[in-house]
Amino acid sequence: MAVPLLWKKVMKKRTKKFKRPQSDQNIFLKENWRRPEGIDSRKFVVHNVKELELLMMHNSIYCAEIAHDVSIENGKEILERAAQLDVVVTNKLARLYSQDDE
Repeated sequence: MAVPLLWKKVMKKRTKKFKRPQSDQNIFLKENWRRPEGIDSRKFVVHNVKELELLMMHNSIYCAEIAHDVSIENGKEILERAAQLDVVVTNKLARLYSQDDE
């Protein structure tokens, strides 16, 4: 006798809702989705070298921006790795030197 196949549950790729960009920063912006427009939507804030690896395949579309709380040593490591991956960094010279060197 033939046995029916058990159906697998369909897995959705994204379970969280898409939120409007910068809606967490501004109280007057609701979380309703809006398509991001402008040059700021193509920046990716990087805190460490591991996050820079995400831009490996998208280096022609997105550019990296080093976060303001990154130390000088980690910033230099991010810049070296970005040069290897051919990723554009918008604020290359930000906090590149310490205050004591001046």
